Amino acid sequence: MAKPLAIVTGASTGIGYHLADIAAGNGYDLIVCADEAQIGEAAAEFRKHGVEVEAVQADLATLAGVDKLYAAIRGRPVEALMANAGRGLGRAFLDQDFGEVRRVVDTNITGTIYLIQKVGRDMRARDAGKILITGSIAGFMPGSFQAVYNGTKAFIDSFSFALRNELKETKITVTCLMPGPTETAFFERADLMDTKVGTQKKDDARAVAQTGFDAMLSGEADVVYGLKNKLQTTMATVTPNTLLAEMHRSMAEPGTAEQ
Repeated sequence: MAKPLAIVTGASTGIGYHLADIAAGNGYDLIVCADEAQIGEAAAEFRKHGVEVEAVQADLATLAGVDKLYAAIRGRPVEALMANAGRGLGRAFLDQDFGEVRRVVDTNITGTIYLIQKVGRDMRARDAGKILITGSIAGFMPGSFQAVYNGTKAFIDSFSFALRNELKETKITVTCLMPGPTETAFFERADLMDTKVGTQKKDDARAVAQTGFDAMLSGEADVVYGLKNKLQTTMATVTPNTLLAEMHRSMAEPGTAEQ
């Protein structure tokens, strides 16, 4: 019997790396993708589980990059798509380089939903498959000094629930993983290391990934990792946005790093 196939994006580091490793440990063959050469090294680790792994280095902020990843499927049925690739960007919006702003939007939104549409259509034709989308609790609050990133995650969180509803009459499930601050390279890459959120204690990336993977297998609509994050999302639903923005400012404004 052929092993089920899973696609994991952003799989070279962080939550994506652990999602791929957990999937491999559960007997999934993999197609893993990232925009850096490190994806080849990660793939070698995943193969230690005795599964087939194909590494694709592609820029998923571009349609051509997504097409390159999709071509690697070569018509095989995809059992699980874990759309995890994402990019952050700190500091005040008016001070940001717009090329970097565009890259965040195109990675987190455009490339993500383009891939989901392409793979999702194949799943619909088979009436089978699981989709896990990495959103964020950041989508629940206006992200002062991370305005674009939080905005993209608000989109992704909303999109996942809408897509799930559209597919409710099928055997395809859509699950949104909404982590809080997690111990990954995200904060350094987003230039947030002089902020409170960048320097505070964070959640373990593998534990977050395991929670998301389990929720996907169970077909849950969404999962927020950790009690603290669950409380924050609950509070965000009843707190005025102006106050939420000020609270986020205290975490993400440059110079707020914990001493």
